Amino acid sequence: MTTGVILTDRAAKKIREILAAESREGQGLRLKVVGGGCSGLQYKFDLDAERAGDRVFEKEGAKVLVDMKSLLYVNGTELDYKEGLMESGFVFQNPNVKRSCGCGTSFTV
Repeated sequence: MTTGVILTDRAAKKIREILAAESREGQGLRLKVVGGGCSGLQYKFDLDAERAGDRVFEKEGAKVLVDMKSLLYVNGTELDYKEGLMESGFVFQNPNVKRSCGCGTSFTV
């Protein structure tokens, strides 16, 4: 059974804000897993339109687009958005991660 990517309310709101600011309404936030970083894999974001073969996860009009290869690594992941005094950004709670680097930007499954 595929759970996909779960968006929190904060993540959905931020995605809608980004798409509106970039005049990209109707598109979504593409989430990819690519090789790189000190642990071997890392997340990559782009603003993009849906493509054939994508899985689309949506909440309140905010779309996250994931290709089937990346879905293998992010299935079951909760995507949140946190704002703080020192940093702000998307935060992943990925149950597939076995190890991540000290800086938190790359991981191993």
